[in-house]
Amino acid sequence: MPTRVLSFAGATGATLSARLELPELGTPRAYALFAHCFTCGKQLASAVALSRSLAAAGIAVLRFDFTGLGESAGSFGETTIATNVEDLVAAARFLEAQFAPPALLIGHSLGGAAVLLAAQQIPTARAVVTIAAPADPGHLATLLMPDQDALAARGCALVQIAGQLFPITKAFLAALDATHMAAAVAGLGHPLLICHAPGDQVVSIDSAARLYQLAHHPKSYLSLDDADHLLSRKQDATYVAGLIAAWAARYLPAAPPAQPQAEASDETVEVSVGASGYTSTVLAGRHTLTSDEPTSAGGADLGPNPYQYLLAALGACTAITLRMYADRKGWPLEGVRVRLQHAKIHAADCAECETKEGKIDRIERSLELQGPLDDAQRASLLAIADRCPVHRTLHGEIEVRTTLG
Repeated sequence: MPTRVLSFAGATGATLSARLELPELGTPRAYALFAHCFTCGKQLASAVALSRSLAAAGIAVLRFDFTGLGESAGSFGETTIATNVEDLVAAARFLEAQFAPPALLIGHSLGGAAVLLAAQQIPTARAVVTIAAPADPGHLATLLMPDQDALAARGCALVQIAGQLFPITKAFLAALDATHMAAAVAGLGHPLLICHAPGDQVVSIDSAARLYQLAHHPKSYLSLDDADHLLSRKQDATYVAGLIAAWAARYLPAAPPAQPQAEASDETVEVSVGASGYTSTVLAGRHTLTSDEPTSAGGADLGPNPYQYLLAALGACTAITLRMYADRKGWPLEGVRVRLQHAKIHAADCAECETKEGKIDRIERSLELQGPLDDAQRASLLAIADRCPVHRTLHGEIEVRTTLG
């Protein structure tokens, strides 16, 4: 998905670092504003995965680092939940001025409390989503447990969170304690989706129950099953994103009409990648596909990698060739399953190969032929597999010409 690197002035005037995830094709159906969890930052893996999954569903998402966090300027020690709310309002104004007003507000953990508090100051919002949000932000003080002596003597103490030290001030804790969510939630005036895992060890499921009790209809609750507080598993973040997109659809503006696009011919495949990341859009005639790299290789794992597409091409060609051949012969082939694996092996391990040094590519192809075929028919189909066009292309001499368009 295309990712725009942006910045804007926060509530205190500090420059805040942001990322805007946009759909690969077409105009976004709507824009969403995402608030990250306490001290997490916009590049938290779950925040990135959730934002990109929503972008894939046609919803552009702006996520940013609050003042003093991540790549944003300013001092974290001078922030409170009130300044977080002000940063959110500033982000909404920036989004409206540069792109389009946010229609959807999403907040994770303390960011969820912040979007609930900010919603009435963002009049363009049509719906609000919280993920693992506390009903009482003051409970965070009991989790932080700063050095009370240092806090009393200097008004500030360092607290280690996820291996980093953060300055926690008396003012910060006092603001948390003074934050009362009841009025904000009861007066929200927007549809609300509350997402929470029953086994959340950081913010109890009781918070979700309290928020649901306070909110007026329309309101919904989504159980996140065995997800953890940070949605550390990518599948949890993408699961949440998909359901958010489905839930919010009835409240968001209608999707813009699709713009006619020049289709690639049957002989042409077009592949494009954005300014960052490896997620690629593949246009093959009327069909749109996605390719990516796994997270272990720095990708977002939103589609098969290029070698998997190569195996898929060989597998599909093999299956189709066998189907055609069996149909012409009138043989009772009821189905074909092709399994393929690719690996780099030492050339010396391949007795049939001309290359004897270095490494070569090996593709293992296994066929499962279904139906009451006799041994002779099975042997013929096995031989025909090597005559599929893609197989012959891979074994033939290939010239690749590359030009600048």
